[in-house]
Formats: sequence, structure tokens, C-alpha cells
Amino acid sequence: MSDPYETTEQHLDRLLRRALNSFDLPDSTVDRLGSALAHSSSLHSSHHSSVLHRETYRHTYLLADGSALTLWELVHSGGRDVRAPRRHELYDVEGDARIAASRLAGSCSDTPVFGEEGGQGEMEMLSVLMSAPPAPLPRTYAPDNSADHARRVLRRAENADRPGERKASLLRAAFAHHITQIFGRQCRVDGQEAGFTLYEHAFLLLDGSETSLWEVEHTATPDGRHMCEVYEDEDAARSAMESRTQIC
Repeated sequence: MSDPYETTEQHLDRLLRRALNSFDLPDSTVDRLGSALAHSSSLHSSHHSSVLHRETYRHTYLLADGSALTLWELVHSGGRDVRAPRRHELYDVEGDARIAASRLAGSCSDTPVFGEEGGQGEMEMLSVLMSAPPAPLPRTYAPDNSADHARRVLRRAENADRPGERKASLLRAAFAHHITQIFGRQCRVDGQEAGFTLYEHAFLLLDGSETSLWEVEHTATPDGRHMCEVYEDEDAARSAMESRTQIC
């Protein structure tokens, strides 16, 4: 996402040039950004499905007067066509970025949870991780090589307690599936920024029954790399996220 050798001025110029709506930013915001001395960028939330790829980045700038200013960048493209161009939008208000993200998804139920400005306490982070999700909308299953999708989800899982052959055998009978982002959050783990996203991959089987895989994507790793873990049920997935925050 960012070049470590890029200056803050170059970084800001690149963001403004590629954003489709940069002209909508208030003049006062652009003027303040002119005094930016340093910047920090991080992935705030993401959503990837067969019909939509969407990521939200948080860009924070240290200004000459000692204050900080944050821009929210929404990056999105159609999920099925890998050649589809990535579109970039910029917002200086978190709420505006959230509305734009929900508009892309078609409903607010698919909108990631945006964090408050400034860090949250560890206990509050724990309560968010363990909170019950909102009631889901009725699923609309899509036949889309679903058995192969299940195989790929299981193959990328790195956790030792991932579902075994029994589940893999069951999913060979999947003929349709539905992906829902249940949770998305950016927090600090051991002093480092880390992102957590929880997905439910729901499958419709040939006998008319349903089953799910619960995928946790996070960057709470020693080197900050992206890691996927897969679990058979939601409770196990949320417990895994809880343990990754290393809260006693």
C-alpha cells in the first residue's frame, strides 16, 4: 500500500491524484495537509467476496502545528473481474467513509465496524471481539464452484486446530455458498497495529442442509504478515481472536 522511501509530500500527492472525489475535500482540510511533516498508513477494514472487493485505509498526518489529521481511503473493485480497475475515494470524516462503504455493499449490515479516533482500552477491545453479532439478513446462496471455494478456504488455514477431513469430505457436496463479513476491527496488540476480520462462509449442500466455515484473517503476527485461521464454529473463531489480543 505504501512505499517506505516515499516522502509525506509524495504520499499525499499520490492519494489526492488517484482519488475520484478529491475535489470534494474541504479547502480547509487540503490547506492543513500542506503542512504535513510525517504520515502513517494502515489497513482499517476489508471485505472480499465474489461480487465486491473493498478495503478501507487510514492515513494519519502529523502537521507542523503539532496536531494530527486523518484521511479515510476507500478502495474498491468488482470481485469477479480481476481486470476491473480499482477505484479510490477519500474522506476526511469517518462517518462519510462508512456511508460510502455501506452504499457499495448494498446495506449497512455489510459495513465494517469503524474504530473511534484514538485507541481503545484493552478491555473494551475484548468486549467488542466477544460481542454478539447483529441479526443477519436472509442468505442468498450463489452457485459458484462452491466445493472448490471450500477447498481453498481450508487450504489457506494456518491454525493447527483447523477443520479436518470429516468437514472437508462434507464440503465436497457443496454446490452454492454465501460469504458474510461478521466483524472487522483495527487495534493494537503488543504495541503494534493489527487488523482482525471474521468471515462466515456458509455452504448449501446437495441434500439441502447447510454448514459453515468461520475464517479469521488478522495481522497479529510477530512480523505483521497477513494470516488466515479457519474454524468449524463461530465461538471457536471468536475465542481465537480473543487469545490473539493477548489480554489476560
